[in-house]
Amino acid sequence: QVQLVESGGGLVQPGGSLRLSCAASRSIFSIYVRGWYRQVPGKQRELVAIITTGGSINYADSVKGRFTISSDNAKNTVYLQMNGLKPEDTAVYYCTVQTTAIQYWGQGTQVTVSS
Repeated sequence: QVQLVESGGGLVQPGGSLRLSCAASRSIFSIYVRGWYRQVPGKQRELVAIITTGGSINYADSVKGRFTISSDNAKNTVYLQMNGLKPEDTAVYYCTVQTTAIQYWGQGTQVTVSS
C-alpha cells in the first residue's frame, strides 16, 4: 500500500515561515491532483492548495499570496511553502493524492503559529 509521509510542521511566530513536505513511499498510478488540506478541532477539513498533473494550481482565498504549492514528481514529493504565517493558520495539515480510483491521505502534521 502507498504511504504518504508528511514533515516540516512545528511551532512558529506570527510572520514566520515553514515548509511542509509530503513524500510518497512509491510512485502512484494515474494521479489527477495533489494537494494540502487543514483542520482545526471541531471544524471541517478545508482545502488549502491543490496542483494537478497538468500544472493547474488553486489556493484558498485565505492563503493566496502567502503559500506556494509545488511538486517534484520524480521524487514523489509535494511541498507547501508557507510565508507570512498568521495565528489563524494554526491547524493540522494533511497531504492528499487523488487518482481516478483512490484518494490517499497523510497522517497530518501540526502547525502552530503563536507568539
